[in-house]
Amino acid sequence: MIPAYNKPFPGSYAATDVLFLLKKVVMDTTDVSVKEVYIQSGRRHYSEMISVERFPDEGYMRLFSEAMAAGARRMGIEVVSLARAISAGVEGPITLASLVRAGVPLGVLLNRALKALGHDVAHFGVSIIRDKGIDGNAMRYILERRPIEGLVFVDGWTGKGAISTELEQSFKAYSDEKVRLVVLADPAGRSWLAASGEDWLIPSGILGSTVSGLISRSILNADVVGPEDFHACVQWAHLEPHDISRRFVDTVWRYCEAALEAAAVYPAASVWTDGDRSLHSTNAKQAVEFVRARNNVTNVNRIKPGIAEATRAVLRRVPEMVFVTSEDDKDLSPLMHLIRETNIPYTVAPKAIYPYRAVTLIQQVS
Repeated sequence: MIPAYNKPFPGSYAATDVLFLLKKVVMDTTDVSVKEVYIQSGRRHYSEMISVERFPDEGYMRLFSEAMAAGARRMGIEVVSLARAISAGVEGPITLASLVRAGVPLGVLLNRALKALGHDVAHFGVSIIRDKGIDGNAMRYILERRPIEGLVFVDGWTGKGAISTELEQSFKAYSDEKVRLVVLADPAGRSWLAASGEDWLIPSGILGSTVSGLISRSILNADVVGPEDFHACVQWAHLEPHDISRRFVDTVWRYCEAALEAAAVYPAASVWTDGDRSLHSTNAKQAVEFVRARNNVTNVNRIKPGIAEATRAVLRRVPEMVFVTSEDDKDLSPLMHLIRETNIPYTVAPKAIYPYRAVTLIQQVS
């Protein structure tokens, strides 16, 4: 018998779209500046704390709407491309394990697309935490119900590849096979399957819980997570009036449906070759090294590359500097809005940060 607080739940999505393997908890929040000191001093792991998530201002949401207008069709087409590649590459029942939170909107859409293609599909949201690994209780829950041969992990994009590395290490406890990680954008060259290696403005990448089922980032704190529990989360009730999780996936899904009907026009994405991964990985490491060397960074976890990661870092961390490829790049409009609104220093360095279009450096506070 699974305790009531540990039962899978859909967040603000439909239960047919996803079930989160998380434990909903209530816990005290930590101010962002205090949290930053704890993290960088090593006194507490980032997963032990949570800060209140606030809703972006009207100007930022207007820019999100522009990002949707510009990117929803591309996302829909690429979802179908990925779904067709998964369909061709995985035999039998398919189980999508989306890494919360960034993987969930993509996972919801892949779940729908694969079902439309006639597959037996289940979709779960699971926690993975840097330095701690994937949620073992969530993995046990999945593997007691679904074959591991059809297990596919989903994330929105790759940044430096830290979570990809964590996933590869964690998966060794369950299989000798290589882990299958699917993403929309893989500038770091770390996935099994990607729609592209381009760092582009994925609309869901620049919002948090309001586009991811109203759940917080996952929590691993012994005060609220027991040995048999899933990793935890807070469900942000105060953001319910602003939640667009269902509307977001329904909007992109209309483009998915059109792409499914036009299969000949939109071919399946390709599984990354070793050459693809090597090229992207080399360029990505050089970009991170540029930021590290230029700013004498000793902890690379302070470096957050890629549009989505750079934007999220500005929203929920204490940034020191942001590097961008251009002030006038439309894909960087939401990020530039935040930079100007809060007077964050920024540097235009298009060649140095390639293949990324933005990189945020977290401020050193300890």
